[in-house]
Amino acid sequence: MESSGPSEVTGSDASGPDPQLAVTMGFTGFGKKARTFDLEAMFEQTRRTAVERSRKTLEAREKEEEMNREKELRRQNEDIEPTSSGSNVVRDCSKQSSRDTSSSGSEESSDSSDDELIGPPLPPKMVGEPDQLMEADILGPLPPPLNDDEEEEDDDDDDEGEDEEENPVRKIPDSHEITLRHGTKTVSALGLDPSGARLVTGGYDYDVKFWDFAGMDASFKAFRSLQPCECHQIKSLQYSNTGDMILVVSGSSQAKVIDRDGFEVMECIKGDQYIVDMANTKGHTAMLHTGSWHPKIKGEFMTCSNDATVRLWEVENPKKQKSVFKPRTMQGKKVIPTTCTYSRDGNLVAAACQNGSIQIWDRNLTVHPKFHYKQAHDPGTDTSCVAFSYDGNVLASRGGDDTLKLWDIRQFNKPLFSASGLPTMFPMTDCCFSPDDKLVVTGTSVQRGCGSGKLVFFERRTFQKVSEMDITDASVVRCLWHPKLNQIMVGTGNGLAKVYYDPNKSQRGAKLCVVKTQRKAKQAETLTQDYIITPHALPMFREPRQRSTRKQLEKDRLDPLKSHKPEPPVAGPGRGGRVGTHGGTLSSYIVKNIALDKTDDSNPREAILRHAKAAEDNPYWVSPAYSKTQPKTMFAQVESDDEEAKNEPEWKKRKI
Repeated sequence: MESSGPSEVTGSDASGPDPQLAVTMGFTGFGKKARTFDLEAMFEQTRRTAVERSRKTLEAREKEEEMNREKELRRQNEDIEPTSSGSNVVRDCSKQSSRDTSSSGSEESSDSSDDELIGPPLPPKMVGEPDQLMEADILGPLPPPLNDDEEEEDDDDDDEGEDEEENPVRKIPDSHEITLRHGTKTVSALGLDPSGARLVTGGYDYDVKFWDFAGMDASFKAFRSLQPCECHQIKSLQYSNTGDMILVVSGSSQAKVIDRDGFEVMECIKGDQYIVDMANTKGHTAMLHTGSWHPKIKGEFMTCSNDATVRLWEVENPKKQKSVFKPRTMQGKKVIPTTCTYSRDGNLVAAACQNGSIQIWDRNLTVHPKFHYKQAHDPGTDTSCVAFSYDGNVLASRGGDDTLKLWDIRQFNKPLFSASGLPTMFPMTDCCFSPDDKLVVTGTSVQRGCGSGKLVFFERRTFQKVSEMDITDASVVRCLWHPKLNQIMVGTGNGLAKVYYDPNKSQRGAKLCVVKTQRKAKQAETLTQDYIITPHALPMFREPRQRSTRKQLEKDRLDPLKSHKPEPPVAGPGRGGRVGTHGGTLSSYIVKNIALDKTDDSNPREAILRHAKAAEDNPYWVSPAYSKTQPKTMFAQVESDDEEAKNEPEWKKRKI
């Protein structure tokens, strides 16, 4: 009977196994001493074995390189003699290793025959293992040594990794694509949350659509569509640094902030357009161009407008802006900013203006710009985008003069590089940097039916065009390269939003919805209708149906209630407790006798004089009010015709 310790054995005879007990238990190995293992020794042996294996791999690789060099020399000397020495060496080494393995196996078998052990057999010894180490120190079998082919594959993988580091074009995820149909008009805004789970698109059709990569299937349908700014084109969409709010900039003068589900959080106030100094108004007074969230401070964002101002806002205070930047020309005249952005650390505010200048302010000093380059792009052209690199030292500007330029913030006196021949026809054509800061990406515009829009990649160090992609037969307006997903989102002029990815280089995003099959609509739900079954419609409550209608009519004739003749309507005021046709209430009487009395007096004078004698005999309204103040009549009395005839002279009577 064993105790709790791994190596203690108790019984009638502690010196050896009891044969009677072994016979009783049913197997011969019962009672023998158990084998103990030292884990530290096993780990140490494993470490030594790994070191030895690595050393052998390096030696084999060096030998192979030497052999390759010898072959190259022999080829150069045009020596065609067979080189069998190398193969003989390898063959001898393999033979030697096999002999060592066989000898170690024989020694192990001889050792194990002396003392029987309980459990599976131990693994064989490795070649070159010291003899003083115990067999129990080996922790399982080791993997087989690498072949020459596997070593060559590892070398090729290392070379490919070095090539990718040297050539940034290999990191472009352009092997696969999916197409999200936003609508039929231009996709003018793209936004992707920091985690890369949701994409939001906006366009000239006033719609904002939400796409969830984890919830979509192969049908690629948006899970929500709304019009947050009514009949205004969407110009910019951007997720906050926390991903819980979206800044919506449209053609109106008021920017909006919505949450992840599309519900409005705040709306900026509109300023007074009759005030001359725009710094004294509480908000923008003209159409907006673009907006951007602060990269560090939660709830702060920036907008620029046609009222020649750049304003900073806070979500908690929508009734008034936080600060106002007023771009000015060298002569001090106001100029309209067409785009704006924050630096990566949030300390600088950059804006490009319609006169071709780029102005950069310190975020806390709103009066004079810290950097001002007056002819960055051609005057009169709208610079559509300015973007900072991830290291914060380089600024890229996409001009309306079909150029893309790089600027060093530390020496803001001339552009580092400039690329031309990049046509643009949209005021929001943007540019961006790759996640490793080695490439600059922008899109090109084309006329309808005159080619295809392209996505062009420039190397940041030399500004050489290293790659371009044909997107679609329309202009490329928006481009976005997400650093976590390593996927490129593109908005086009024909209402499409495309996502480019690589299964090996990209993470999540479009890879989540591509693998899901499109869900089929259930036919039972589409063909059948929903019925509402009441309890009395069930068969157990249903009344028995009469087969013959004649019998039912005879029964109804015998029923006094059903065969009773209804009373005719009452004519007149009513009798027998029944109300007449017009009812017996006061309201019905008034309607019948007064309200509906439409007596029309043809002569209104006669209608008035009809009450003249009653008013004279019994004055009630007007006459008593003037009885004391009424003046006495001073007019002469008019004689009647009879009296006049009596008073006529005689000569007139005879003449008549």
